[in-house]
Amino acid sequence: MHDYWQTLALTLRLAALTTLILLVIGTALAYWLAYSRSWLKPVTEALVGLPLVLPPTVLGFYLLLAFSPDTGLGRFLIDTLGVRLSFTFTGVLVGSLLYSLPFMVQPLQAGFERLPPALAEAAATLGKSRLTTLWRVLLPNCRPALLSGIVLTFAHTIGEFGVVLMIGGNIAGQTRVASIAIYDAVESQHYAQANAYALVLVALSLILLLILAALTRRRPNRAA
Repeated sequence: MHDYWQTLALTLRLAALTTLILLVIGTALAYWLAYSRSWLKPVTEALVGLPLVLPPTVLGFYLLLAFSPDTGLGRFLIDTLGVRLSFTFTGVLVGSLLYSLPFMVQPLQAGFERLPPALAEAAATLGKSRLTTLWRVLLPNCRPALLSGIVLTFAHTIGEFGVVLMIGGNIAGQTRVASIAIYDAVESQHYAQANAYALVLVALSLILLLILAALTRRRPNRAA
């Protein structure tokens, strides 16, 4: 029973940290993609969307190679920064950030692009900085997109399997999340245990989607 709660706690911790970090990184990146005219924009959009079409085991495999102590990057991280990413929670978190990035960026980018240009122009006329305009003007007006990004990122992270397994393995209390525990339980024919994990993930995902639907539906009613 201790392992059960430990695994669920680790899963929620990974999802929460991934969502919080991507909320900052994803907002900045989505803002740049929405308003930039740089030739790098289509390249960046393709790289951000790559995890949507790339098999998670492929991404996890290459990240595992990159994080390995036998590679230049892995050796640099260990020798210079004292950070080991392969088969650690930190490595799983980095992989999760990359794999869940489009689930935060794409809804926010779409939300920014739907906003009337007059909003940002009016803020600039009043002498507001880009950061103030983003925080005080743009984000409050694309709240449904922001909520969608948060919910989709969190829900996607709690169900991750391939990337987590490749980078983190299956270490109890460190890298074993609920999706991996379900796989282990099914493989060993412990279906009741697998069901105990699966029901929690289904319930969490359903609750998150219901909350998102309620919050995004409430906003137009207020405006009316």
